[in-house]
Amino acid sequence: MSLALSLDFQYKTSMEKLWSALTDPNKLAKWVCNIHTGQPMENDFKAVVGHRFQFRTQPTEWWNGVIDGEVLVVDEPTRLSYTWASGGEKHTVTWTLQDLGDGQVNLHLDQTGFSNPQGLEGAKYGWSKWCGELEKLFEQ
Repeated sequence: MSLALSLDFQYKTSMEKLWSALTDPNKLAKWVCNIHTGQPMENDFKAVVGHRFQFRTQPTEWWNGVIDGEVLVVDEPTRLSYTWASGGEKHTVTWTLQDLGDGQVNLHLDQTGFSNPQGLEGAKYGWSKWCGELEKLFEQ
């Protein structure tokens, strides 16, 4: 059975700035960080369908520190989807952006393909933490 994660985050920003934060590798490194150390995760992300990328951080005794992905969908500025493979699991991450008006944007996350509840809970914790870091980008 495959489990799925669905989360929503609201930001006071523009669609363009939020899209840039999801697709620019330098901006991604500022909010997608090692959740234990806070160190930025190096990446070679490009919003190009078929592009294979990695996020890299310091390995631990439980994890090699690498997330592999491939971009599946780029529909600027409303939808971005890619694979997210790490620790023997491969998921699909899909971001959907919606302009709520008055300078507010909703960011919806769907992540599918979890094989166990522990992985789902870990992803919920990680994305919630990362999306809190993302909010700080818009406060600068």
